[in-house]
Amino acid sequence: MHDFGAREADRSVVRDKLKVLLVDEHADRARSLAQTLEQAGCQVVAQLVGPVDLHAALRASQPDLVIVDMDSPDRDILEDMRRIHAERPRPIVMFVEQEDSDSIRSAVRAGVAAYVVKGANPERIRPILEVACARFEEYQALRSELDKVRTTLADRKSVDRAKGILMEKRGMSEEEAFRTLRSMAMDQGKRLGEVARHVISAADLI
Repeated sequence: MHDFGAREADRSVVRDKLKVLLVDEHADRARSLAQTLEQAGCQVVAQLVGPVDLHAALRASQPDLVIVDMDSPDRDILEDMRRIHAERPRPIVMFVEQEDSDSIRSAVRAGVAAYVVKGANPERIRPILEVACARFEEYQALRSELDKVRTTLADRKSVDRAKGILMEKRGMSEEEAFRTLRSMAMDQGKRLGEVARHVISAADLI
């Protein structure tokens, strides 16, 4: 019974351990931060120093979170952050030594979830990472909801246009046109919006 509880606790620790990709321009500082992260319950799955192919490292290591530690963010690193945010979304935390309002705004626009000035304080690092992950998850949920709304609106417009085509070309009533589209969607196992777009495309070819 005791062994089972221990195994459950071990699984809980592993589950809570954040996999971190660490980017730092200074090797000594990177090693020190990596130790701090390990002590905070994180697993550093990749540690990059100097100019690197960040996207290749991201694909290879599949981290839960990206940490960038540098004196001041430059245009190249901000562009990397922007690309990660667009193509392979991950929580991004940036530790910097110099405070700069323009850099902060640029970092936020690039998708950085937490921007911390004056380096990584060991006592604060775990809460900072937890907050960054929570913010990221909240943002992703909002973006997903917005995408659903956009898809719904686009589907509605497509269905209305496809109904109009069927009404014009086949002399159907609006209700008959809608039932026809719905029946096609069920038969083909597709969303109503997809079927509507096929009807529109076919009509455009005639």
